[in-house]
Formats: sequence, structure tokens, C-alpha cells
Amino acid sequence: MAAELEEEDKDNQFRRARLDKLAALQALGVDAYPYGFARSHEAAALEKLYADLPSGAVTADRVAVAGRVRANRNSGMFIDLHDMSGKIQIFSHKDFLPADQLAIVKLLDLGDLIGVEGIVRRTPRGELTINAERVTVLAKALLPLPEKFHGLADLETRYRQRYLDLIVNPESRETLRRRSRIIGAMRRLLLERGYLEVETPMLHTIAGGATAKPFITHHNALDIDLYLRIAPELHLKRLVVGGFDKVFEINRCFRNEGLSPRHNPEFTSLELYAAYADYTDMMAITEELVAAAATASGGTTQITYGGKAIDLTPPWPRRSMAELVAEKTGVDFLAIGDAKAAVAAARGTGAEIGGNASWGHALEAAFAHRVEATLIQPTHVTDFPRDISPLAKAHRGGDKRLVERFETYVNGWEIANAFSELTDPRDQLARFAAQMEARAGGDEEAQMLDADYVTALEYGLPPTGGLGIGIDRLVMILTDSPSIRDVIAFPTMRPKG
Repeated sequence: MAAELEEEDKDNQFRRARLDKLAALQALGVDAYPYGFARSHEAAALEKLYADLPSGAVTADRVAVAGRVRANRNSGMFIDLHDMSGKIQIFSHKDFLPADQLAIVKLLDLGDLIGVEGIVRRTPRGELTINAERVTVLAKALLPLPEKFHGLADLETRYRQRYLDLIVNPESRETLRRRSRIIGAMRRLLLERGYLEVETPMLHTIAGGATAKPFITHHNALDIDLYLRIAPELHLKRLVVGGFDKVFEINRCFRNEGLSPRHNPEFTSLELYAAYADYTDMMAITEELVAAAATASGGTTQITYGGKAIDLTPPWPRRSMAELVAEKTGVDFLAIGDAKAAVAAARGTGAEIGGNASWGHALEAAFAHRVEATLIQPTHVTDFPRDISPLAKAHRGGDKRLVERFETYVNGWEIANAFSELTDPRDQLARFAAQMEARAGGDEEAQMLDADYVTALEYGLPPTGGLGIGIDRLVMILTDSPSIRDVIAFPTMRPKG
């Protein structure tokens, strides 16, 4: 406790010194928190514009830049100013700045935001520089930044105070830039393919579209409980019923589940639906989307994650779940017709599973235990059990235990999930009934009956392929990030104290 108090006092001393400088600025008539600043260029634009300017050359070009002071040498004579695009050096000297401006420079601290107007030159050592003619304080920082040479390494602080992380760690800023490029590339590809971007509700009266435990909230005016969206699927398919043949949504979803390096209670996914398509069409567009995202992120489909080389170049292998399990364990679940025998076989592979589980749950458990982690290169795992796929169409191959569904795995992680969508309203009602029975038996993640969705199907849903891609997990892989918290600007954290 004594050490914590001492550290707090030290921080207070730093803050006190900065408050004194703020008072000195105000005594000079400086508004340390003005309303705006007319910036002419960002740092990167100047570097590009003056790339051919030789060392020692001085231009007649007057520019205005703005950013945060990250280095301050020789009492402010040389300042490294950082903006979103990069760094530019500022030269503050009495030959160019009047005395009142030099007085302002001497009151600057690391972390302050300033605007600078001046002449562009390149120093004899080759660094692009602005000879400052006017310096404007844009925000006086009252707290010091983390120590320059060690940066911000503490993970807890990085995630709780993301603004500090972004100020001092350029790799964190680059990860979020790449995330933006990834999402932008996927959006552009779908718009080029004729998909319509839509928005569906985040507050649902029925938690549907996925097998997950929802968050519950209450609407005071209506006096009803509502669920935060676990998936947009059922609303998006209602739009297909309504005549929009190709729709997509880049959406926030919420699931009341545990946190891990790959799970956050709120996350971003891309869901799309295409009329007159099936799950094989969804495999093709999954490959296109991920390849486009990889190229936008790093310029190539050849990536490295955690030291492992991964080739995302389409096409990718397509392997059935039962085939992969048989290959890894020697157990052919398709030859097992009894649920109890399937559970015993799954336990024989080392999987943990309840004694009353279905045939499909047993196959899935064996797959999760023995196969998932081995799928490093991108692979479409096809032909899922009907028991765990209440929204997918029965497999046209004839085995009634299977549906036309696939999940795509990269680095042993599921990144995509897709179906030939179930379009028969009577079959859908029966599937919901089975889910409700499981829910009554204690399965909190089993789906609820959405009677209105069944009604929508009775008006006719054309043959439809549907796809969901987990954006956060995909960004992790494409940016070689070890935790989902690295790729979400503000991850969910337990409150302090």
C-alpha cells in the first residue's frame, strides 16, 4: 500500500507541474483547449509530397500540421510531432519564431497536442522538417505518457486504457488500421457482387439464429424483457422472404458466455444470405472474402500466425466431419446407428460427453477433441449432424442424420459457418420443437421457438445459402494477434476494485 501511495504522489507531482505550465500558458493569454485548427497536411502526405527534396534544401512552401508531441529535444528546438499517419520533425528557433511563441514552446510537455505552421525543408542529415513560424496549443496534457523507451507493456493497462496503448504502441494502431481495411475489403466485394447492406435489430423478443446463451435486458415503456442479439440470421432471412435476394450485415452480437483469448461477450460478425444458392456457393464466397481480406490486410494470401505458415489461396479442401473423425480416430460414426453406441465411441476417443447425448452431439464431441486443433491450413468441414444444426437443410445425399452445413477452420479455429438454409416451414417447426424440448431439459443454449419466423417461411423462402464469418477471429489470424482483445478497440473487462 505504501508503494502504491508513493507512486500516486509521484503522479500527482507530475500533474502538478503540468498544471503549473497550464497556468503559465493562460497567463500568456493562451487558450490551451481551443475549438479547432486548420491543418493543411498530414505527416505521411508531406513525406510523399517531398520525397525528392534533397538534403539541405529549403522550400518556400508554408504548411500547417497538427499532432501530439512525442519527443522534445534541446528545450523544444526539435520536436517530433506524431499524427495518425506518421511523424514530422518541428524546428523551433528564434530565427523563425517570435519571442511570445518561443515562450509557448518552452511550456510544452510530451503528450501535448499542438498545431504548427511553417516552412518545409530537409535537414542536412536528410530529415523532413518544418521550420515553425507559429505554434498553437490544441490540448495541454495533464498526465504524463508512459516512459518512452519501454512503452506500454502491461496488458491490463493496455486493454483498460486503450487510448494510452494507441498513443505509445504503433503496432496497436496498425492492428486496428488493418482491421478497418479487412472489413472494408469484405464490404466492397459483397457490394460488387450485388449484395445489399442492411441493418437488423439488436434487441430481440426471442433470442434466435444461433445456439448461445443471451444477455437479457428490460424495456421500461413496454414493460417486457428483451434479448441482446446473438445472431441476425432470422431477421436477414425474413428480408430474403420479402424479396431481397442478396443481403448482408456487418453486425455486433452479444453472447453471455465466458471470456478467453478467442472469445469476447460482444463481437463482430459478417452474415450474408443469397437466394437460389446453396452451401457449396457459400464455400466459394467464403474463400473470396477471406482472400480479399488477407490481401487488404497484408498484401498477400500467404500469412504467418504464431510462427506457422498458412496459405489462404483458394480453393480450399472440403472434408466431411465424419470422414475427418474416422481419419484421426479410426471410428466411422456413419456406421454407428445407435446414440448410446455413438456416445461410447466418442468417449473412446477421449472426448467428454454426457450419457444422454445424441448421435450428432457424439460425433461433434469426437471432432472437437481430436480433429479441430489439427486443421491449420484452411479447410471446409462439411456435412454436420442434424442434431446440432436446427436451421440447415437436410443433406441431399440421403443420410437423414446429416445436413448441408459447413464450418471453415484456419489455425484450428472456426472462422465461418454456413448452411443450405432450411426453407420448409413444417420441418423448421419440428426442429424448433426439438430445440424447445432440449431447452426444457436444461440446455440454456438451445434455440427458442420463433413462431413469426415460421410464419415468414410459410410465405415462401427461396432456396438460400447463408454464411457467417467471425470478424474478430479472422482479424486475429490476419494480424498475427495472440488475443481477441488485441483486435477489439475496447474489449470487455471486469471493473477494477
